[in-house]
Amino acid sequence: MSNLDVAEASVPERTQHQSWRGLQASFPVMLGFIPFALVLGSQAAQKGFTALEVPLMTGLNFGGGSEFAAVELWTSPPHVLLIIAITFLVNSRHLLMGAALAPSIRHLPKRKAFLVLFFMCDESWAMGLADARKSGTSLSLGYYFGVSLGLYLTWVAFTTVGALVGPVLGDVTRYGFDMAFPAVFLVMLAGMWKGVSAALPWLVSLLVAAATYLVVPGAWYVPAGALSGVVAAFWARSS
Repeated sequence: MSNLDVAEASVPERTQHQSWRGLQASFPVMLGFIPFALVLGSQAAQKGFTALEVPLMTGLNFGGGSEFAAVELWTSPPHVLLIIAITFLVNSRHLLMGAALAPSIRHLPKRKAFLVLFFMCDESWAMGLADARKSGTSLSLGYYFGVSLGLYLTWVAFTTVGALVGPVLGDVTRYGFDMAFPAVFLVMLAGMWKGVSAALPWLVSLLVAAATYLVVPGAWYVPAGALSGVVAAFWARSS
């Protein structure tokens, strides 16, 4: 066997290893997903969603924040245009996140690039880029998909479980499950911390989002916080 054959044969092994490494790394976040997924599934069931409709929603729109917003706004009959608009606003941060991934997926066929973007969530995006920065290389697609698939399957599965058991348990937020996601985000932020000098965009984003939340109705605080953070980061780099 030539050296070229050996190199080509090792590519699937490296990809499998990276995928397994990503799945292992995502395990603590998967545990954090479970209680929050149960809360969403339970709330959706209480709004009249069936155990089939819940995984369709969470599987086709892989974005917990927008799903919670949609369920909160759900009425009978639903205000479809309002829900679509709020979902777009809450998910608008994905435009910036996708732009950050663009250099790493530009070389991929469109089919694979769309898969990367479809499975992108805050946690998989942050973990994928943090791993690339730590290793000093470009984004590992094997690692990214290992993280993403673990989180995706956990989210869809346990929102379905929440829809099934929610009517029996009642309001599951009384058990404190709704604190799981904030805890996960705090852990991710700690892992991405680069020191006080790089904290300005975080602080600006936090203050603008909080002020917008208090003053402007709806979900405008999400894009306001995201865009202000980007502007602050650009200003900090150029100054």
